[in-house]
Amino acid sequence: MDYIPAKSILSPRRPEGWFASDYTVNLYRGCCHGCIYCDSRSECYGITDFDTVRAKRDAVEILTRELRGKRRAGVVLTGSMSDPYNPFEEKERLTRRGLQALVQYGFGAAVLTKSPLVTRDIDLFRQMGKRAPTSVSVTITTAEDDLCCRIERHVAPSSQRLAALTALARAGVPCGVLLSPVLPFINDTEENIRAIVSRAADAGCRWVYAEMAFGVTLRQNQRLYFYDRLDEAFPGLKQRYIRQYGDQYACYSPDTRRLWQAFASACEARGLLYRMEDISAMLKAPYQATQLSLFGPGQ
Repeated sequence: MDYIPAKSILSPRRPEGWFASDYTVNLYRGCCHGCIYCDSRSECYGITDFDTVRAKRDAVEILTRELRGKRRAGVVLTGSMSDPYNPFEEKERLTRRGLQALVQYGFGAAVLTKSPLVTRDIDLFRQMGKRAPTSVSVTITTAEDDLCCRIERHVAPSSQRLAALTALARAGVPCGVLLSPVLPFINDTEENIRAIVSRAADAGCRWVYAEMAFGVTLRQNQRLYFYDRLDEAFPGLKQRYIRQYGDQYACYSPDTRRLWQAFASACEARGLLYRMEDISAMLKAPYQATQLSLFGPGQ
């Protein structure tokens, strides 16, 4: 494991971010999951050699100092740039130590991951959830393991991620599916969307959130990487993308409207939330009375 310097770990979010989050944290830089579509590979983020995972030096110590200096606790989102449960985490335990610091100072967490390793920290999520909004969202882009292994090449297949969600739900940890991205002409089928919603509900999830409403972002060097992987995994599809989207940043499925209607109706039928404002409100609701008694209205 290589280490890189870091001056700060905790970054504020304004306005409120995903899953009622107030801050973001990334203890690692880079990712080895090998997903063909990852936006974090884009040049604008400045991550060289993206497939090599590096840890931020003294990350937990810096995070602990920053948490200690906050006058009021909040919710910390992790996983927006690099998966906090990459394969090195099993040994390095930076994420677990970071979660322990959040528990110590009364903060909540909103975790985004593709790894079943997240179940290792169920004990910490349960402790954290007694005092602050806490959630785990697991990315699932396809209900079929075979397709998953073609577009997310070095990470656990969808079935294992759904098993992790089942374990989280049974332990009482609020959890759900992050259905993003949906790749045009690959996983943008009504059958796939409905299957993911159904399996999420069966696992005990409380939400399925489709970030881009059924599309993928393509920019800079990420676009070139994506097209190279398309040539390998889906011969001929690159040219279809070029004809359909040119240099567009947001590439939506041609069936977006129909897919959204199917998605929304499937979520409503199974009692799953699917709008971020509703998900955030649900996560915050159990704590609002306590917060008002502690801080008073309008503070």
